[in-house]
Amino acid sequence: MKRLILVRHGKSSWDNDLPDHKRPLKKRAYNDAEVVLNALDHFYEGGAQFWSSYAVRANETARLFKERLKVADQDFEVKEELYTFNQNELLSIIQSYSGDKDQLVVFGHNPAMTILVNSLGDKKMDNLPTTGLCVIDFDVDSWQDIRKGKTILTLLPKNLR
Repeated sequence: MKRLILVRHGKSSWDNDLPDHKRPLKKRAYNDAEVVLNALDHFYEGGAQFWSSYAVRANETARLFKERLKVADQDFEVKEELYTFNQNELLSIIQSYSGDKDQLVVFGHNPAMTILVNSLGDKKMDNLPTTGLCVIDFDVDSWQDIRKGKTILTLLPKNLR
């Protein structure tokens, strides 16, 4: 079995005139991460590989999760190619994972995240909001074989406040 956890980056700031990939998190993103992590604490068992887009807002979100869940440095990787808004590219990157972990946590961007949640999972949503998290299980032995899975958990900040 493979477990994919997709997390959309936290709410980012548009206050500065920065390139898209350099936009930082807003204060709200830290509060949203806290409520999602409080709920995830009861579910997450550890042992996952963590991947994050290099965009500041995704990387900062991922590092909040890394710190709280006590993820080892060797299990945390920033991947430039995860800075994508295309679900096919995102799926291809996920399917390329060749490590030995059965859980993969990916921090990325919309619309790719929402479209992938809807195409891989069995529960549809209009939008995976910022700091939204979705867990999908696949009854396969290889990451290359993930196609259609079962959505087992969705955590949205607005539902947890």
